[in-house]
Amino acid sequence: MKLKTLPLRVSATLREIKSYFRYRNKYILTVIIVCFIVRIMPYFAPIHSQDIAQKQLALQFTDRNNLPLGTILTHDQEHTSIVPLNQVSAQFINAILAAEDGNFYQHGALDLKAVVRAIKDAVYHQKIVSGASTITMQLARMLDNSPRNLSGKLHEIWLCWRLFAGMNKDEILSAYINRLPMGGNIYGVEAAAQIYFSISASDLNIAQASLLASIPNNPTYFNPYQHWQRLKQRQKYVLNQMVKDGYISSAEAERIYKEKVVFQSREQGIIAAPHFLFWLAKQNTAPLTPPRKQGGELESFPIQTTINRPLQQFVEAQVQQVIVSVADNNVHDAAAVVIDNYSGEVLAYVGSPDYFNDVKLGRNDGVQALRQPGSTLKPFVYELALEKGVIKPNSILADVPSHYAIPGAKLYSPTDYTNSFLGPVRVRVALANSLNVPAVKVLEKVGVQTLLNRLHELGFENLNQSAEYYGLGLTLGSGEVSLWELARAYLTMARLGKNTPLITILNNSPIPNPQSPVPSPQNWQLITNMLSDRYARATAFGVDSVLNLPFPVAVKTGTSSNYRDTWTVGFSTDYTVATWVGNFNGEPMRQVSGVTGAAPLWNRIMLHLHENQPPADFSPPKGLVQLPICANTGLKPTPDCSSVVQEYFSLEDKIAYENSADFRLSPVYDEWLAKQPAANFSSDEFRILSPRDGDLFLMSPSAEGQQKLEFKLAGNSHQSVEWWLNGRKLSTQSNNEIFWHLRPGNWTLEARVGKMRQQINFQVEVGNIQPTRQGFSVAHPTISPIRSID
Repeated sequence: MKLKTLPLRVSATLREIKSYFRYRNKYILTVIIVCFIVRIMPYFAPIHSQDIAQKQLALQFTDRNNLPLGTILTHDQEHTSIVPLNQVSAQFINAILAAEDGNFYQHGALDLKAVVRAIKDAVYHQKIVSGASTITMQLARMLDNSPRNLSGKLHEIWLCWRLFAGMNKDEILSAYINRLPMGGNIYGVEAAAQIYFSISASDLNIAQASLLASIPNNPTYFNPYQHWQRLKQRQKYVLNQMVKDGYISSAEAERIYKEKVVFQSREQGIIAAPHFLFWLAKQNTAPLTPPRKQGGELESFPIQTTINRPLQQFVEAQVQQVIVSVADNNVHDAAAVVIDNYSGEVLAYVGSPDYFNDVKLGRNDGVQALRQPGSTLKPFVYELALEKGVIKPNSILADVPSHYAIPGAKLYSPTDYTNSFLGPVRVRVALANSLNVPAVKVLEKVGVQTLLNRLHELGFENLNQSAEYYGLGLTLGSGEVSLWELARAYLTMARLGKNTPLITILNNSPIPNPQSPVPSPQNWQLITNMLSDRYARATAFGVDSVLNLPFPVAVKTGTSSNYRDTWTVGFSTDYTVATWVGNFNGEPMRQVSGVTGAAPLWNRIMLHLHENQPPADFSPPKGLVQLPICANTGLKPTPDCSSVVQEYFSLEDKIAYENSADFRLSPVYDEWLAKQPAANFSSDEFRILSPRDGDLFLMSPSAEGQQKLEFKLAGNSHQSVEWWLNGRKLSTQSNNEIFWHLRPGNWTLEARVGKMRQQINFQVEVGNIQPTRQGFSVAHPTISPIRSID
């Protein structure tokens, strides 16, 4: 029975074996088919080089002479510069291949030998001791940083196959080296070479290349600024791998390891003009975007700006030096802009004393920051008034106590810093000495809205409130503007009303937006003439102040309320210079005005610009004639006139000049006259106007014999005046003013006209002392004033 059933069992077993092998073969075949399908699928969805082209590049800038200024990060704050593979040093290519994937050109997307080795090592050591990641796999990880788990690894392999399906080895390597993490926010070999060594990737030597090739393995761990010894150890490994791969010999590796390599500072490749570069990068980037290369890749090339790097670095140094000189007066920040008048090109742009000093708010841009401009808008008020016929050059303005009712607010009573008034003053004197009351009176006649419209035409875009919001205080700085806007407006003045856009880029300049023309070049010439008249501003600033240069310049200062901002803006025929000195945190300075804060910086820059070639003279106002007028009346001089000056007249106004009537003070002067020591200006009553009794003046130890003080008398007609100082006769002359060179000491000044006498006392001291009584400094700009003047 058993013998009969045995063949049946054998037969059944054989059938089972056949069935098993048949099933196994189907399974294996299925696996093979699935693997084949999976492997060929990437070729149906390949990734080509143009698909992963880097669209956002770091912007490289040069000055007008192609000197490098620096490189600015992309919008995502990654510092990336693209470079073709054939423009990368062969030494770096060898070093990165040796360090990351020695058989890159021999294997496919995956290095199967390395995978097997890594698995065997992991099994033997019970932990992962070596990797099998290829350059293609690393590129896949850079493109899509998936989680470091099984699904993430499978996704990475899938992406790796797609890259291999669509790109050749050189394209993969090129994409890889332009994305290498090189520490911080620096990506790519070109960016690293520029920032760390200030050279291009093509110029890397083998020592530099081996160090850079060491960083991507762990950019934080091998940070060259923080972990130099770690980086050197990694370099030794890279050099050994290069020896192993036959790129260099052992002796060469040892020599290269000992070679001294110096990394540049961590200031991320900024050489000069950091505020300018960052501001430019934030503007409309369309003109700054490099053109596409064939294949969709972007080419990185320097943008040539209008900056003059030597001038820029000079201005940066002067900003720092001026801040040091006034630091005791609680002054910490400054900014400056220099513009070429002929082209409108920006030659220098300094936003703060130190961009990289975060503690002192160095990244704040004082050129673009909005601040109250003080008196720097007054010239535009007077120009508009001349244009509208509200005033004439010889008009007499009332500098007297004035009050304006403002609905819902306190009575507005403008005053000057001295809280005193000069009475009748000429337009030239009112503007040059920055008198507040006459400026407000002129604006009242012109109209705030009319001025606001003109300021908009001049480019003051940030004065965007209503005329009611600013009120008459607009002429005194109630709005907020930027130094950039002031510089542009004064450039328009220098170009006699011709609006000129400020140019910042040479090799791809944007097309300027059309702007409304500003008429009446004749009036701009008049304003320029007034702002360049050193004698007209002598009452407030002295005849030899820091505003006076050895060549013609038109200049205006400004000080905001509570001494928070000081400004000086001016121009020669060649250049416009605008400076600001103040505090970014809004703290008030201690007794620092436009003439003692921003003016010294303006002075230094102007002198430097013209040290080799003085500028031409300003052209006189076209179509106008100069005629003598009485300084006190603005009319044709009479025998009783005590001071005669020259002023411009149009041909139409010359007839009225010849037929001018006697000057009479209107009732608007009554309050002012009542407070004067002499209630009228008759020949038998007179007084010393300047200096005042008890004034104290400061002067620099090095300024003796260089600066002058004006002695001025009122109430005298054409009689000769004798000036006596400490009992010594100085001069006899028919005019009522004389200039005296400052000398330290206690002084008694006496004026004698016939039997009439008046005597005052004043003091001159050397050095920076705290004020004990009222007065002001006409001394060296770095000496603290007893009373600031603007």
